[in-house]
Amino acid sequence: MAPIDSDDNTTAGEGEELRAGRRKAARYVVPVAVMGVAAATIGLVPALADSGDPDLPKVTAEQLIEKIAKSDVQQLSGTVRINTDLGLPDLGGLESGLMSGMSGGPGSGDDEGSAADPSAKLTELVSGSHTLRVAADGPDRQKLSLLENAAEYSLIHNGKDVWGYDSRSNEVYHSTAAGSAERPEKDVSGQDVPATPKDFADQALKAVDDTTSVTVGGTAQVAGRDAYRLVVEPKQDGSTVGAITVAVDAETGTPLKFTLTPASGGAAVVDVGFTKVSFAKPDASTFDFTPPEGAKVTEADEAGERAKVPERGRGAEGGLAKGMDGLEVIGEGWNAIAAFDTGAGGGLPTASAGGDLGDLGGFLGSFGDQVKGDFGSGTVFKTRLVNALITDDGKVYAGAVTKDALVKAADAAK
Repeated sequence: MAPIDSDDNTTAGEGEELRAGRRKAARYVVPVAVMGVAAATIGLVPALADSGDPDLPKVTAEQLIEKIAKSDVQQLSGTVRINTDLGLPDLGGLESGLMSGMSGGPGSGDDEGSAADPSAKLTELVSGSHTLRVAADGPDRQKLSLLENAAEYSLIHNGKDVWGYDSRSNEVYHSTAAGSAERPEKDVSGQDVPATPKDFADQALKAVDDTTSVTVGGTAQVAGRDAYRLVVEPKQDGSTVGAITVAVDAETGTPLKFTLTPASGGAAVVDVGFTKVSFAKPDASTFDFTPPEGAKVTEADEAGERAKVPERGRGAEGGLAKGMDGLEVIGEGWNAIAAFDTGAGGGLPTASAGGDLGDLGGFLGSFGDQVKGDFGSGTVFKTRLVNALITDDGKVYAGAVTKDALVKAADAAK
């Protein structure tokens, strides 16, 4: 069991309750349907709508985790602000295109799918600042709207139907929610991406083990509501994660804000928080949707056939997806490193090597650090949270760890 730092001694019975509570908290998700990219698990958010430190009854970390686990909010509406600062170079929007391609999401255009496909559209959340409007009424009705300059993208789940609408292109994407009613977005994109503080908190709680310290870090006020601060920190050296702070609503147990700060210091890497929130039942009309007149409507089955992606993110002949079939995890806890062999020697793929990235491989190489070790040589690509080593013989090592930790892992695997 993970050590929980508090002023109280935890009995065996309390410890068993804590483990049960943590398992419940990891499974529970506020029913807000969102889509995006698998990289959102990388982007696990600056302080938003905080004012004052309310005087609340003292609680232990165990009690606060249990409060999250027991939270059963099924109805809510509000505005969420997401800020992500991974420290990536400005590629003029190219990074979103790359993430869409790797996730298998189609772009816009008659031959490439629908601009309203959520698996491509919400890749924008991996960088920059974004404002979302969210609403939920039980497991069968949710809505998320991404507000843009003079445009809006909406994702609506109402019963068996999931609709994506892009006002800029006047395109509509339609799918049937045939799987889990609690996470209908996976039926559309095959991906499970956090976009609310609760989503991010669930991911953080899954990471709690004996390499983790969990404490209560005082109180806060978020979106006009009193909240406790749950602080999760790695005990291991070598992680790029400094601390994760979750603001938990004192009344309902719902996470209102999630902040991840890097071990290197400075601004938060990811900050997700409600600026406005209500737990009243949203109006039923919130979830109504009819394709606007003249809109281009794409059915999910049609988009899949048009995209012709036999393996997510790569062709059937191999590439990155083929290599990830042999994914291994080196180490444990916060220092875990994902390792796989792309099967393509020569480091970053190029057009001449038959890689899907074309000459972009050399372009990306200019942003990395060249490293050498017992494993040979390679390139380390760094963000403020996740780093990745691609060796010259086509192996990849990635994790929320330092460059030295990646090189050490590659040497040990030789």
